[in-house]
Amino acid sequence: MALKFIFSSIFLFGTLFFLAITEPTEDKQALLSFLQNINHSRPLNWDESTSACNNWTGVTCNHDRSRIIAVRLPGVGFRGLIPANTLSRLSGLQILSLRSNAISGPFPSDFTELGNLNALYLQFNHFSGPLPSDFAVWKNLSIIDLSNNAFNGSIPSSISNLTHLTALNLANNSLSAEIPDLNIPSLQLLNLSYNNLSGSVPQSLHRFPSWAFLGNNLSTENLTPPLPPVLPPNPQPPKKSRKLGESAILGIIIGGCALGFMVLAVLLIICYSNKKGQNGFYAKPQKKEGSEKKAASGSHDGNSRLVFFEGCNLAFDLEDLLRASAEVLGKGTFGTTYKAALEDATTLVVKRLKEVTVARREFEQQMEDVGNIRHENVAALRAYYYSKDEKLMVYDYYDQGSVSAILHAKRGEDRTPLDWETRLRIATGAARGIAHIHTHNGGKLVHGNIKGSNIFLNSQQYGCVSDIGLATLMSPMAPPVMRTTGYRAPEVTNAGKVSQASDVYSFGVLLLELLTGKSPIHATGGDEIVHLVRWVHSVVREEWTAEVFDVELLRYPNIEE
Repeated sequence: MALKFIFSSIFLFGTLFFLAITEPTEDKQALLSFLQNINHSRPLNWDESTSACNNWTGVTCNHDRSRIIAVRLPGVGFRGLIPANTLSRLSGLQILSLRSNAISGPFPSDFTELGNLNALYLQFNHFSGPLPSDFAVWKNLSIIDLSNNAFNGSIPSSISNLTHLTALNLANNSLSAEIPDLNIPSLQLLNLSYNNLSGSVPQSLHRFPSWAFLGNNLSTENLTPPLPPVLPPNPQPPKKSRKLGESAILGIIIGGCALGFMVLAVLLIICYSNKKGQNGFYAKPQKKEGSEKKAASGSHDGNSRLVFFEGCNLAFDLEDLLRASAEVLGKGTFGTTYKAALEDATTLVVKRLKEVTVARREFEQQMEDVGNIRHENVAALRAYYYSKDEKLMVYDYYDQGSVSAILHAKRGEDRTPLDWETRLRIATGAARGIAHIHTHNGGKLVHGNIKGSNIFLNSQQYGCVSDIGLATLMSPMAPPVMRTTGYRAPEVTNAGKVSQASDVYSFGVLLLELLTGKSPIHATGGDEIVHLVRWVHSVVREEWTAEVFDVELLRYPNIEE
């Protein structure tokens, strides 16, 4: 029996060791060759000495680590031609996403070697020339997005041989001639808008809405009214989380389709948040302005773009954020915060700002100041986005949550209370973070919104400060959320009056919150509103007793010492 156990253990550890050292060597060399021979503005953490399967940004391997099956590198800043005999050597590749870069030249002829592709995303680049004549070599393709390039010539009829195709987006190119008969039963989404197509729309495509053919010289009679399209399935295994479209992650804004009956019109709404589509197919078709291309870092809104800061090794763009699974973490004075899970399992925090009143230049300067802060107790700003209608900030996700969420979670038998040591680490970390913020940029920077929901626990359970410097960007008349007013110093009558001194006051309220376990403003059993600072003062005036401490702290021995 002992011998059997020994052999089993040897086999198990041998298997684990084998898996640990297995690398798709040839695929790895192909990617390194690609990276070495193409210009790119953002650094990637690809290195010969590191594991492509474990560490490389944008790379996914199969289960036995023998092949690379997905390469997702949107918005990395690639420029110029795709080097020949590099990516084409990844014969096991199933998903290739190089969207939102500045790649130019013709469609790579050696991509015919990628026979296992099922999703190809090359939109928002500078590709030109004709499309491949024979799409049949990619018999597994389910999604093709070549939109917003400069492809010309005709649409190949061989696309009709792709029996698994669910989504085809060729919008905003220079394609001409007539549309071939793309009689593909599996095709659920089609966008051919803003090309130079002529003639009539084939009968097999009449089921698609008229917006799919806008901006062409086409006869669009008898086409389906422009209702929301049916969605293509995700090329990856289905996930339980909901996929969100643009309106969802930028505020979970409900949109819908109208149904008329007699005099009364009733709007029934189908949220984008239930969509499981990919890569921004669902945005309203927009005409490209001349030959000018969008910014390579993921901009789809004029000069707006997702701006990354140095040290960010993540590979994602605006489209990734817009279709990510999202969960509302909280709503505050300055906006709504979401937890966003990208398709490669990366989890981020996205803050959608509201009431921003400063000009673009001032906003970007503030983001640069905040984004350059690097400290273990300050949540790093990874990227930001600015457009006329939307302002976003992107942070790392802290899976242990915020102080507010942990401290004020529903108390019961299943709850693990915060012990004194953890509360002390939270306070120490927050103090270090705030002190670093106050010394940054010549001592001119102010946090302006220190509160429990902006202090997160890092992996060592020390406090980590987030949401820096937003107060100076907002309307001074923006009404604060009630619970936020409990942190504000008495002299702060509006958001524009914050100072480093008021930050220290807010930190003091946070300390009281950690000691008492009570929110800065809370209701008693009789619905009376109690301000924490005033309550502590009243208790201390009477007599310093254990009543001021959180009852969960009093469970620990010698806590009053």
